[in-house]
Amino acid sequence: MTANPLRVGLVGYGLAGSVFHAPLISATEGLVLDTIVTSNEERREQARAELPGVRFADTPDDLWAHAGELDLVVIASPNRTHVPLATAAIEAGLPAVVDKPIAGTAAEARELAALADERGLMLSVFQNRRWDNDFLTLRALIADGRLGDVQRFESRFERWRPQLKGGWRESGDPSDIGGLLYDLGSHVVDQALVLFGPAVRVYAESDVRRAGARADDDTFIAITHAGGVRSHLYASATTAQLGPRFRVLGSAAGYVKHGLDPQEAALREGARPATTAHWGEEPESLWGRLGAGESPVTGGGSPVPTLPGDYPAYYAGVAKALREGGRPPVTADEAAAALDVIEAARRSARDGITVEL
Repeated sequence: MTANPLRVGLVGYGLAGSVFHAPLISATEGLVLDTIVTSNEERREQARAELPGVRFADTPDDLWAHAGELDLVVIASPNRTHVPLATAAIEAGLPAVVDKPIAGTAAEARELAALADERGLMLSVFQNRRWDNDFLTLRALIADGRLGDVQRFESRFERWRPQLKGGWRESGDPSDIGGLLYDLGSHVVDQALVLFGPAVRVYAESDVRRAGARADDDTFIAITHAGGVRSHLYASATTAQLGPRFRVLGSAAGYVKHGLDPQEAALREGARPATTAHWGEEPESLWGRLGAGESPVTGGGSPVPTLPGDYPAYYAGVAKALREGGRPPVTADEAAAALDVIEAARRSARDGITVEL
């Protein structure tokens, strides 16, 4: 740990705060989790067990009142609170990390980016799936030219959850910013834009399939990128047989990868990056395959070792940006570009049209 670590306030200690942000902040050299905003006593007890010495605040306003004691605030509360809390943090003079989606609209995201720029403060969005093991591997394959010119990118974030779990993520109230298009869609759209650049055309199909559901739970998005690549993205809670996480087709070869990055499951089970050997690694049996002319199901192609996933890299990048004044690992403007696509997808699915951007 550096001599004077940057002090972090965390707003929210539900799934995002307790499983992702708190452990990753704590694993980052140069950062210390100082204060958690939650009035839930059960969650406080959980945090005390995990983070001895951490302080608590009942409300975000209590945090802003002591803004001078902090160097960064992380917003990990429900989606509908992201914009007002990020605005309040910046106005209190604090750099901010906001969980995805940063906002419900691209316009709101750009307004936040402009406010942070005006105040000279860092604003970043937590898009942890940029550090998934399969995504890092795919980026390396593309950079090395092993696929040739990529023509089609298929990305699936599918689950089999026929029963509703309840909560705001499944709410049909637009102000809750729920549904899979904003949840898992934020990941698959962001990854597609990182790999292949701006979108110029969007088509989408979005359905509410489960009994009693109020928000989209089965969504397909087709993106045409400015460079000509076509991305086909799937986000679903109703997939009885899961497809490959990635199928990427190029002029020289294709890459097919099944299974999810292991880091979320490890964090949920209590594993921590600093104390877990071989963090982010997966067994050889889950490696993807690269080849042409034969299906990987029947042995086509050759196995490609999957690079280790690296969620800790996100907060390491945030700490570096704060200390050196550089670009954060994910910018609000990048998040706004993804929201342009998500808003276009909503319009496309609603009106049955293709949307030009």
